Amino acid sequence: MQVSISARHGHLAPATQEKITTKVEKLRKYHERTTAIQVTVDLEHRDEPTVEVKVSVEHTVDFVAREQAENVMAALDSALHKVESQLRKHREKQTGHRLPGQKHEEVIRDEEE
Repeated sequence: MQVSISARHGHLAPATQEKITTKVEKLRKYHERTTAIQVTVDLEHRDEPTVEVKVSVEHTVDFVAREQAENVMAALDSALHKVESQLRKHREKQTGHRLPGQKHEEVIRDEEE
């Protein structure tokens, strides 16, 4: 899995980049087929930076969240929360909508007769 961090209109300190990487890598637990995570920090408005998190998963569309807050880490936490809920919801849809197998249907029919 690739993690890329980029900044617009400024630079991020290496310590901040390490903190972002550590937090973002925790998203792997929500989907085992995560291929890439891209974090973009927009520092155009220094008093309210914007953080965008894009998670790429195999065989599905990208999950994207954008958040603006007083500092970079607060915006990152809010964006991560949004992406986590998107990934959880997608995973529930994948695993929760299974049709019963043929064996299960036959057992139900036999019990009804």
